[in-house]
Amino acid sequence: TFYFFDTLIMAGALWVLVKYRRALRWSDWLWALILGAGVGVGMLFATLFTPYPFFKFVKNAPEQALLRGLGTTLATLGGLAIMRQGGPVQFHVANRNWKKASWGVLVGLTVGLPLAVLNVFALQLTQSHPIDWQNPIAALFDALQPAIVEEIIYRFMFWGLLWLILRNSLPTQSVWLAGLLAMLIHNYSHFDELFVQAPLVALGMGAAMALLWGLPLLVLARCRGLESAIAFHWVQDAARFLAGF
Repeated sequence: TFYFFDTLIMAGALWVLVKYRRALRWSDWLWALILGAGVGVGMLFATLFTPYPFFKFVKNAPEQALLRGLGTTLATLGGLAIMRQGGPVQFHVANRNWKKASWGVLVGLTVGLPLAVLNVFALQLTQSHPIDWQNPIAALFDALQPAIVEEIIYRFMFWGLLWLILRNSLPTQSVWLAGLLAMLIHNYSHFDELFVQAPLVALGMGAAMALLWGLPLLVLARCRGLESAIAFHWVQDAARFLAGF
């Protein structure tokens, strides 16, 4: 399910890039390349993070590195092009607003840390798996993969794309409605297999995940910027990787 939506979002990013490429600054291209290269290289050295095979074809680390790097670059460019049109999520680093970017990261970490601890306890209960401490450096490093990639694709690009689609017909509601739709799609994509086995359980778990982890991300991305959402997401995965989940 993730890769089905990822593919649709990449197609949308390509359309946005063609349509609004003139709105991009040279520094936007630079940041997109830096993020894409960072994700790609990081994937080559990841030891605790293993992404799902892309449509069951792309499986090994070099292929995943290339795919994730290119996808991150394209989604970043699309998200930045939307941001230049007044989009719902700001990437403060791209605007060289280091103060807002730093403050956003701090807020994201502060809000995210207690929920990261809660997530580890929840994983212990749902998976009946004791904590198995892992290399902390690997946990901190590998957590950047899902944090950067998913937040750029779903919170930055996808939210912005849905906003573009809705803004003319629903000018006052489009920002939060688009964000809510993007959040629900992202959340429930985690439970595609469970939907087949136990749909009611999947609905309940998805709703709980949306309430505890999806809504904070939504508010942080909108009010504090992309950096804040990435920081929140990063601390969730860093904690679970560290604990062996």
